[in-house]
Amino acid sequence: MEETLTDNQISSSLDNTMEPGVSPSLSQHSWYLLDLPATSYDEIHRLQKRLVAARSAGTLARDVLIIVEHAPVYTFGRHGGRENLLVDDAFLARKSIDLAQTERGGNVTYHGPGQLILYPIMNLHAARLGVADYVYFCEEIMIRTAADFSVTAVRNEVNHGVWVGPSKLGSVGIAIRRGICFHGLALNVNCNLTPFTWINFCGLAGTVMTSLEQASGTPVSMQTVRRRMRHYFTVIFEVDNMIPLPASLQTSPGPDEANENEL
Repeated sequence: MEETLTDNQISSSLDNTMEPGVSPSLSQHSWYLLDLPATSYDEIHRLQKRLVAARSAGTLARDVLIIVEHAPVYTFGRHGGRENLLVDDAFLARKSIDLAQTERGGNVTYHGPGQLILYPIMNLHAARLGVADYVYFCEEIMIRTAADFSVTAVRNEVNHGVWVGPSKLGSVGIAIRRGICFHGLALNVNCNLTPFTWINFCGLAGTVMTSLEQASGTPVSMQTVRRRMRHYFTVIFEVDNMIPLPASLQTSPGPDEANENEL
């Protein structure tokens, strides 16, 4: 069974979520790590689904963290999103922005160079971790990373993700299949924010995006942010060791498998 998370489900449960130094339900353990340069969204999406299937079947022994940037792409969630795309296909072609339908919760968002994305492929049942707690911890990673650059990011009671004043800095969008969580969190580091103005991102009309670089007013190194987010991920999820993902597990499925109807 696949689940998606609505804003109301997250908001209603946050009051019962303890302040996370680290997750009390997780034991020390090792994860696989795949730390990639800029890679197409479709390639990583196919890889995520393959890893989820293997984790669910028990043929993948560890949870996996993928760290990556993407080429420009608008992705749509299971709640829709094309109605919040403010430009036509010809415009997108001129700007070399792809479109991708996904199974994550939420609406439309943008990914592109200068935005860092963490995709945890995690067995929530084995970790005895609730969905709202998981989202809270993902937000905490971004909040702590922002603080390292003297940027105060906070949660929003209505819309999950992290915010700097009225502007959104980072997003969380997930799907869960048979207890295995995938998709993840995206933090705007030093990306071009203009493509966000061509959509009502997350279905929110009139809201603006910001980045660490814009909010801090100083240049921000992507490599530094990669190190800080990886560090806070290991702290918050109590990961004691990161092992490179074996090459045999990095091969994406073929087109037939990628196009399989999984909804």
